[in-house]
Amino acid sequence: MANISINNLSKAFGGKKLFEEVTVTFKAGNRYGLTGPNGAGKTTFMRIVSGQIDPDTGSANPPRRLSVLEQDHFAYDEARVLDCVMMGNRPLWDALQEKEVLLAKGEDLTDEDGMKLGELEGVIAEEDGYTAESDAATLLSGLGVVDALHDKKLAEIPASYKVRTLLAKALFGKPDALLLDEPTNNLDLESIRWLEKFLEDYEGVLITISHDRHFINAVCTHIADIDYETIILYPGGYDDMVQAKVGIRSRLEHENTEREKKIAQLQDFVQRFSAGTRASQVQSRKKQIEKLKVVDLKRSNIARPFIRFDIKQPSGKRVVELKGVDKRWPDVMVCDEMDSLVMKGDKIGIIGTTGVGKTTLCELLTGRLQPDHGEIEWGHNTSVGYLPQDHRSTIPDDTTVAEYLHSFDRDADKQTIRSLLGRMLFRGEEGDKPTKALSGGEAVRLIFSRLMLQGDNVLVLDDPTTHLDLESILALGEALEQYEGTVFMVTHDRELIESVCNRIWAFTPNGLIDFPGTYEEFLEKDGQQFEARAWR
Repeated sequence: MANISINNLSKAFGGKKLFEEVTVTFKAGNRYGLTGPNGAGKTTFMRIVSGQIDPDTGSANPPRRLSVLEQDHFAYDEARVLDCVMMGNRPLWDALQEKEVLLAKGEDLTDEDGMKLGELEGVIAEEDGYTAESDAATLLSGLGVVDALHDKKLAEIPASYKVRTLLAKALFGKPDALLLDEPTNNLDLESIRWLEKFLEDYEGVLITISHDRHFINAVCTHIADIDYETIILYPGGYDDMVQAKVGIRSRLEHENTEREKKIAQLQDFVQRFSAGTRASQVQSRKKQIEKLKVVDLKRSNIARPFIRFDIKQPSGKRVVELKGVDKRWPDVMVCDEMDSLVMKGDKIGIIGTTGVGKTTLCELLTGRLQPDHGEIEWGHNTSVGYLPQDHRSTIPDDTTVAEYLHSFDRDADKQTIRSLLGRMLFRGEEGDKPTKALSGGEAVRLIFSRLMLQGDNVLVLDDPTTHLDLESILALGEALEQYEGTVFMVTHDRELIESVCNRIWAFTPNGLIDFPGTYEEFLEKDGQQFEARAWR
């Protein structure tokens, strides 16, 4: 297995410098989580390593057998699912295709063709080609792609299974290095755990980007953090990196402060006695000043938003009651005569596989959908703030960030709006940014700004971590822990639901159940087997 070496690499986009003369080695046998805030250059770096884009200066030198999780979900639509996976081993796939062409000649096969077939059989044997289909099927099954889909074309299978097939393709064929950008997207918990185990046994170089902190901590032996226009390697998982990074920065800042104090004292001595009889002492102090250089600390690009959901008016003790609520679609039973009383301060995690009705349940709670039968009765003085799954759908394109936020409180002055936007990383002129130009992460942060401005005492959050970087997810978790209102939250982030929620609404094979306890307590009572179905 070979290393990935980066030599004096520099890259800038639109005047923003991402990397400056970066030299770093990613060693075989190590698994690196690539971290940094949105816009730091994580995906750009991966594309440079894979050869999709060129650096401005310097070079990236990956091993010959480099495998990448591809992002074009339509590139292999005409391929059979099993074939797409086997394409991950290009030498094997080419040999298999060439063998088929030669065998199709039948009796017209020449002696030269026969010799070529012998060479191809050697390649196929060396690349484990005789077990390739079963190996591909094992990968697909581990990632939750059922056997019935293996012989279908990719165009015929659901989008989430396309993503899993492309992930299986990246893992196939024992590559020397793996580049995985958000590999846990569209995976349920059982598939994520299978992937974690697979990667723990992987012997090559792994570089992965993920906003799933649990996955990063479970898989990665090192963190490669993009900051200060370079890449800094830290041993351990994400939590270890954060602790080490804060400690290093604090130490350097303290040392700089002490140096500045000492330099000021020496300069004061030089000024007072430069014209006197202490010439030798003055010269000695000047030499000390030259040695005491303050370390030039570049500004860190880590920017954690300050999220705090204050309540303008508290709700009553009884927040909402569901009485015999029934909702179904032609192929899905969302809830069947559901009865539930939600009290002030309850923080409910809504979990279940894709398509079971989590978003429908949020829309029932917010009144965007009506139940087929039953009633949803909100209690005294409740005020509901909503973050929908389709975040952009609530933000018009014909306004600016500041104007959008101001529209929800016309009495708020400009300073209040700008201060709130600044806390959510829309600083200075970024408040005048057109809403149609917002990235996914910016759109989510803008909706958080609106929820903070409104001061609702109930929050309904449908997949709030989508598009957020790890720093923003940590800030959101802390804000929800401190929030004194009531929360309904759909999320696949295990760390978030375990730290925030004291109650679980779980979609199970036996229907939607209301569990009065934490997720950990829920698993202890209802069994670990639920995890195979609970998350997407």
